[in-house]
Amino acid sequence: MIGHSVGGAATVPAMLGDRRIRAGATLDGAYALPVTGLDRPFLQFGAPVHVPGGTADPTWDTAWRGMTGWKRWLTVDNGDHNMFTDQLLLIGQAGVRLPGVRIDPLRGIRLSEAYLTAFLDQHLRGRPAPLLNGPSPRYPEVRFWDPVPARR
Repeated sequence: MIGHSVGGAATVPAMLGDRRIRAGATLDGAYALPVTGLDRPFLQFGAPVHVPGGTADPTWDTAWRGMTGWKRWLTVDNGDHNMFTDQLLLIGQAGVRLPGVRIDPLRGIRLSEAYLTAFLDQHLRGRPAPLLNGPSPRYPEVRFWDPVPARR
């Protein structure tokens, strides 16, 4: 299950309530409910406001600690909340430039496609996805975070 914004916020509660959902991702969504014991693969993928320790949305830090399965926390430098949709691309085609948007809309779509395809291939098809192992020269704007110290 993958959701953007409010849809992303709904992903974890759905996974906690339904074991048939084998993997999930939030695309720039805040968490509305506590995350505890999420033992299946999860991807947090968002705009720069979602860096660890950020004040814009501290729910990502809290949720991360409640995830016990495979997980990745990615942000996109110069990213925007709507980069995961075609909205920025369509607005640009209409000749409108949104203030504060610094990512090329097509670039946002392409990197979203790449990382989400890798995530689904790895966790639903069982295909190794090296793109999820760390930073890639092909996508230098994507940052990998691991804000929780390893348990001993």
